Amino acid sequence: MTHRPSISTFISRSVSLVLLWLCTGVGSLHAQGFLKYVNDSVPLFRGFAVSFDLVGAAQTMLGDYGQYEGALRLNLHDQYFPIVELGIGRASHEDDAVTTITYKTSAPYFRLGCDVNIARNKHSGNRIYAGLRYAFTSYKVDILSKPSPDPVWQWDAGYDVVGQRCSQHWAEVVFGLDSKVTGPLHLGWSVRYKRRLAHREGHLSKTWYVPGFGISDGTSLGATFNVMIDI
Repeated sequence: MTHRPSISTFISRSVSLVLLWLCTGVGSLHAQGFLKYVNDSVPLFRGFAVSFDLVGAAQTMLGDYGQYEGALRLNLHDQYFPIVELGIGRASHEDDAVTTITYKTSAPYFRLGCDVNIARNKHSGNRIYAGLRYAFTSYKVDILSKPSPDPVWQWDAGYDVVGQRCSQHWAEVVFGLDSKVTGPLHLGWSVRYKRRLAHREGHLSKTWYVPGFGISDGTSLGATFNVMIDI
């Protein structure tokens, strides 16, 4: 099913407002006295971190789909972590046994969101966090089939789609952990529940793989394992 651009724009703006509230709304409650920070001398801005996901890279190298993904995350008082995740998703899949159809795509994607550290000791360097993401990708799909004889007329018949433009908006709910290893080095993992918000796939009923989202007919759960450097 294809949604009109006006609906996609409304959904995108609504999700963005939710993410903005997550990062700033609680801070407003603190300012009004409903909630209070622990009385310490830790400043609001604590730097930022860069990270790289190993799960998506392993999928790309060992299988027929996956992504290379990095992230930039701000640290506000060791409690709030606005984040931008950028990646390139790729797929080259051929179903020899059934359809002999080859599916190919390669495109960038991004996610915007915020994590909240819910650990009791916010400043230990080890974090337990929950968060939200809004994500989007615009990609092109090639679907190629090997010629096969028509059962009636016996001529070669095939089905090819080249450069079909597609796009997708989705949201993710995130839960994760990260631990300080030594110095600025952290290792961590996250699990994610993904929910498609809107999509456009032209005359295709459903694309096999969506960059950054994963297999269309697969599970709504995903995971990352991240190497992080605090700066």
